[in-house]
Amino acid sequence: MTSSRHLRACVCGFVLLVLVAPAVPSWAQGSEPKSRPRVELSLRSWLFTTGDTRWSHDASGLDPRLGDPTSKLVYKDNDTHIIELGGRLNFGRRGFLQAEGGFSVSFDRGLLVDDDFTAVSGQQIFSRTHSDITGSGTQYGSFNIGVRAAEFAGSRGYVDVFGGFQYWRTRYEATGVRQEICNPSGIPGLSCTPNLNLAGVVAITNTTHWITPIHIGVDTEYRVTRRVSLDLKAAVSPISILYNEDVHHLRSDLQQDPSFSMWGVGVSANAGVGVKLSLTGNLALTGGYRVMWNRTYAGEWQNHPVGGGSETVPLTQFQTIRHGVLLGLTGSF
Repeated sequence: MTSSRHLRACVCGFVLLVLVAPAVPSWAQGSEPKSRPRVELSLRSWLFTTGDTRWSHDASGLDPRLGDPTSKLVYKDNDTHIIELGGRLNFGRRGFLQAEGGFSVSFDRGLLVDDDFTAVSGQQIFSRTHSDITGSGTQYGSFNIGVRAAEFAGSRGYVDVFGGFQYWRTRYEATGVRQEICNPSGIPGLSCTPNLNLAGVVAITNTTHWITPIHIGVDTEYRVTRRVSLDLKAAVSPISILYNEDVHHLRSDLQQDPSFSMWGVGVSANAGVGVKLSLTGNLALTGGYRVMWNRTYAGEWQNHPVGGGSETVPLTQFQTIRHGVLLGLTGSF
């Protein structure tokens, strides 16, 4: 990961260096903007992305011996390499349609920390297990429609505003179970196994879906020199819908399709800063850094035991974040 930190530092340093170089020119006063290309296509590699997904629920209302939170799971440090394709169609004087999609094949590494809490003798952890993260990675897609809101004088750049839809899916597998903390007397009737170490078995399969029906954003580019431009893009939404399925393969008391399910409503935000270097009149090299984030503000957790009788309790937290360095090529025609 040392090379990853060096690359991120270099990218951020270059961006800051260019940012402080020129002053932003005044807005256009009736000057004719530079003609836009009809189609723009991009191929990007989201390198060294690091992700984190975490959630917790409160079942203390069902049993006062259970803690609040009752259980907390953190899928952390899950690194992956994402390939992204993008396209933009400009129409009329100012309108455009834009679509992006990305996917990763698998996770390179990561750790699941699974904590269970008791309220007996005060809030405390009675069980903690670790598992290694594998799985099919993450996929996402977005579609936007927008309009050019303003242009800088001398065809130096522009400000676009847009609205659209986004879908984000992540699938984890937690392989192996290593008992890190075990207090068998934490909750009478519930137990853990000290020194448990199950290697090579798939313990949990988790699939997270985030659906953002509408987000609103801004995309601005400023040309510093004839060949170098800076880009900033950000989008936010007050409504992002979560659906999550959890299958616990080693739990014979739970159904396997799924064992637990969660839904919620939250907020989402995406932001990225970049640098574009024009190689020719139609081809440019791009680089930058991007963050994607979703978090619930309301939701429910439900178990699915064998034989029925599901119980529903509050989902107190669910958050997904991914960030990393982007490198790519953009062609315009």
